[in-house]
Amino acid sequence: MDLSILTKQELNRRDFVKIAGMTATYFGLSQALTPTIVNALEEQAAKPAVIWLNGQSCTGCVESFVNNLEPTAVDLLLDTISLRYNETVMAGSGYQAEEALAQTIAKGGYVLVVDGAIPLAENGKYCTIGGQTFVDQFKAAAKNAAVIVAAGVCSSFGGIPRFGPTGGVGILYNGTTKHNTFADIKAPVINLPTCPVHNERLVATLVYYLTFGKAPELDAYQRPVAFYGKLQHDNCARRGQFEARHFVTNFNDPKQQGYCLILKGCKGPIAFQDCWERLWNNRASYCIQSSFPCVACSQPEFFEKGNMLIAHDFNFGV
Repeated sequence: MDLSILTKQELNRRDFVKIAGMTATYFGLSQALTPTIVNALEEQAAKPAVIWLNGQSCTGCVESFVNNLEPTAVDLLLDTISLRYNETVMAGSGYQAEEALAQTIAKGGYVLVVDGAIPLAENGKYCTIGGQTFVDQFKAAAKNAAVIVAAGVCSSFGGIPRFGPTGGVGILYNGTTKHNTFADIKAPVINLPTCPVHNERLVATLVYYLTFGKAPELDAYQRPVAFYGKLQHDNCARRGQFEARHFVTNFNDPKQQGYCLILKGCKGPIAFQDCWERLWNNRASYCIQSSFPCVACSQPEFFEKGNMLIAHDFNFGV
């Protein structure tokens, strides 16, 4: 089930239950737990506080989340959670915004969402907000957070920024290497990579945490198994063309329409994600369905190994 019901001006009881059922389905839970999820959300003493920090990023993760829920994304955010800080969508600015952030941090117990890499080079000077480095801003916010959600590949593994001069890293990982820069963080960290983050994965993860008070089952890279437990290559609609050794070599050849994209740089064989099932843009399509090779942006290697990976690495015999 998609999240189109969230685009309504008001959520009725039936749609509210559907959201709970959606979360149970995404995480492989019994539908018998749907009432538990509904009750947990209804019994929140107050709307959960959320801080969303933007590090070294392109703002794509925020835009993906907001645009996929238009036209009522703002209504949803204001009615469901209390978004205390986000540089892209918040109404406040300057001292007013920084004061709201400081007050929320002091109170503690909030959900911290982070998108964008954390630049460590030159003492963090490559990314500053209000005179404070993003490194220091993140450390301060992480200290009292109840849970930390890394939205997108940059905050999960460093993404593209880690290949520049800024020393960008993810919260826990620098590519496949787990670093200990923020070893004193006590809150659980949930990685939701891809470039950008998928809004359904983010919404379902937040609902799961608010319901059960813990992170869902995670893989070795702190990613929810429900979303990152399957290989793109094994579930690709063009897998039959791969087995038949029908590969796209010329996009202008109509006879090659629908052929496997592996010779055009598709990284499906190393990509663990469910884009083939989840789809993007309100479930309209996804990369391979649109005849664009998968770039494996769900992986910690992105875009290092993914960028260098070429067809002969798979020994196709072509």
